[in-house]
Amino acid sequence: MTANSSAPAKRAAVIINPAKPVDIDVRGLMAKHCENNGWGQPIWLETTKEDPGVGQAKEALKQGADVVIAAGGDGTVRCVAEVLSGTDIPLGLVPLGTGNLLARNLGMDVTDVEGAIEGALVGWERKIDVVRAVRNDPDREQFFLVMAGVGYDATIMADTDEDLKDKVGWLAYVDAGIRNLPGKPVKATIVIDGKSVVHRRVRSVMVGNCGKVQGGLEIFPDAAVNDGLLDVVVLAPRGKFGWFSVIAGMIANGKSKDTSVEYFQGKSVEITLEHNEDYQLDGDHEGEGKHVLMTIEPDALTIRMAAN
Repeated sequence: MTANSSAPAKRAAVIINPAKPVDIDVRGLMAKHCENNGWGQPIWLETTKEDPGVGQAKEALKQGADVVIAAGGDGTVRCVAEVLSGTDIPLGLVPLGTGNLLARNLGMDVTDVEGAIEGALVGWERKIDVVRAVRNDPDREQFFLVMAGVGYDATIMADTDEDLKDKVGWLAYVDAGIRNLPGKPVKATIVIDGKSVVHRRVRSVMVGNCGKVQGGLEIFPDAAVNDGLLDVVVLAPRGKFGWFSVIAGMIANGKSKDTSVEYFQGKSVEITLEHNEDYQLDGDHEGEGKHVLMTIEPDALTIRMAAN
């Protein structure tokens, strides 16, 4: 008998969102790949509306999981990552959501569930940045991985029809975006790395850790998930045809002089609004607020995935 033959088998904890409709036998595939790779039976932990992943991730660590796999959408991934950040336990991704934005930004094939499972168990590891977002209205600290926003983009998340999203996917966000184009700007003060860069009326402030959002649209062209920087875009359309200037500015990647779209980078971003506006993290509407401080935490999270 070899020295390693009596060592306990590695175990994966799978945190799954049971509300996500899937046509794939995720449990059966996970059990098969664990057995094929010499792992023990996986630990299954289901999210709930009241606890979308944080409590389950803590339970996974308590049970000694060697990898914690988020099987769901970006909301599930974000909650699990919040617990794993700063630890040595890797996060595996089995994308089952509508956007699957982190997986897409990492170059994963979001249609290949078996490949994702195999990668989460025996793939290669890489470090990525996470972003700490602290609000004081109400007091709350959360993390995000892809992007956060206040104003128009968060209103889209709040007003997206869930039934339509199940039918047409990310196109449901387009529907919500068109319906909410009319709206009032809010006076905003934006401070990046301690320096005030914006103090005027805006419609939306988005802060990104990755570049691509729904539909493959690249909101933050210079963003990288491991560059130690936050990317910020401020949208401030003016007049009846202001949104055309916004579109033109985004196509030009902020290189035009039109202040309808402005881009910034930094390690910390503080946003203060005149009054409460919608607030979102990684596509999840998180209520309303008028102040948030976001700070990059470089290389805080380990991702395990198939090589691409």
